[in-house]
Amino acid sequence: MPRGRTPMRQIREVLRLRFEKNLSERQMAQAIGSGRSTIQEYLKRAAQALLTWPLPPELNDEQLEKLLFPTGPLKFEKGVSRPLPDFQHLHQELKRKGVTLQLLWEEYQQANPQGYQYTQFCEHYNRWAKTLEPVMRQTHKAGEKLFVDYAGMTMGVVDRQTGEVREAQIFVGVLGASNYTYVEATWTQELPNWIASHVRMFAFIGAVPELLIPDNLKSGVTTSHRYEPFLNRTYQEMAEHYGIAILPARPRKPRDKAKVEAGVQGVERRILAPLRNRTFFSLHELNEALWELLDAYNQRPFQKLSSNRQTLFETLEKPLLKPLPPQPYEYSEWKKVRVNIDYHVEVEKHYYSVPYQLIRQQLDARLTASVVEILHQGKRVASHPRSFMEHKHTTVLEHMPQGHREYAEWTPMRLIQWAGESGEATRAVVEKILASHLHPQQGYRSCLGIMRLGKKYGKDRLEAACRRASNIPSPRYHNIESILKLGLDQSPLESLQPVLPALTHEFVRGAEYYQTQN
Repeated sequence: MPRGRTPMRQIREVLRLRFEKNLSERQMAQAIGSGRSTIQEYLKRAAQALLTWPLPPELNDEQLEKLLFPTGPLKFEKGVSRPLPDFQHLHQELKRKGVTLQLLWEEYQQANPQGYQYTQFCEHYNRWAKTLEPVMRQTHKAGEKLFVDYAGMTMGVVDRQTGEVREAQIFVGVLGASNYTYVEATWTQELPNWIASHVRMFAFIGAVPELLIPDNLKSGVTTSHRYEPFLNRTYQEMAEHYGIAILPARPRKPRDKAKVEAGVQGVERRILAPLRNRTFFSLHELNEALWELLDAYNQRPFQKLSSNRQTLFETLEKPLLKPLPPQPYEYSEWKKVRVNIDYHVEVEKHYYSVPYQLIRQQLDARLTASVVEILHQGKRVASHPRSFMEHKHTTVLEHMPQGHREYAEWTPMRLIQWAGESGEATRAVVEKILASHLHPQQGYRSCLGIMRLGKKYGKDRLEAACRRASNIPSPRYHNIESILKLGLDQSPLESLQPVLPALTHEFVRGAEYYQTQN
């Protein structure tokens, strides 16, 4: 019988109907909207408490509840002995998929025909369950849910060189059925650390559940919404890699995340608090200490159950989890990119080619530590080894138009002719930029950037800037831009060098070359 759940006025009404109106159990059950077994239980408890009707006027609801539902073992009518069910067994069995209290009661009745009816069976179990720790009260099916969040507490890490203390964030994961827990420290709650913590957590568990329940953390859930939360694309991709579904906790629904909040509280009390007086000089050192206490925490016996998190995990939860994929998830980021007229996209200041037919279209770029993939409408159209060389090109020949002529709107000769309108120095810079690439089209982006500088600062200033840049062995757009921004083009040169002396290596092309190519 769950204390505090049954209104005492309902019991008072049962006693009134029984002793004043002399109604049958069936009639009383119909009158108060309850089952006959509940009526029988109320009357039995009243008889055991030696209550008479009318009840003493000074007997309030709290006193009545204590008489009917004492905190000690339940007393039964003399000569009546009904075996209580094994509550620990019930609690553990309810975590298995498909198991209900109805099924467990039927099995109990088969073994104990004179045992409790279903209503009393449930009430006895619920009363026992209320004595458990909050973290153990919730019933989650084995292998189904894994809750993740960050602890409110942080742990300080001291820089040996400066003495500065940096606060590390504490990531916590809790399996729903066994309460098996994972914990680690990271520097931030940003996306790279958020994803990496999940990957290490799955490796620690050695398997994955059906559902992942995060709080509405910005790293994982881009937009919080009760019905349609918008997941970060990297987080969603990680979930797909592990074959797991993400079900974010609903905003303003504390029961959705009660499990992880209780788990976080346990971690703070049993793992973080005992380390409060220790000094750590690296994240690795802190994690070693956390994991040492984590082992003890997972093996710590429950107060009301003859088991621990480790035991429940091994016997109950792990057999129902899904195996890990052959390879762990490799962190990736997604960016929107637009294809320039030179059929390259810019990713982290490096230029990667895509099929020229996609010029001017917006694509998706997926970045890992080793690869850059470009996708159009969900289909991969290009894949390149990742390069960290800024302002360089990675080009696949198959991406180029036949003879570099399919987009005749822009040609090397047209760029050179335009540059000549500003002056010989501008023309020479453009020629040199085009000649410095194996394929002239790879220099289009720089040339067009110089063209925009001419519109912004005027042709005269652009020509003066290019004249000053002629002293640079390999002038680039950024050199010209810097000269104009700083106003160096308006400062006299002490001695002007010849405008870009002629180059002699095999890639150098003059204006005559581009004329013959058109």
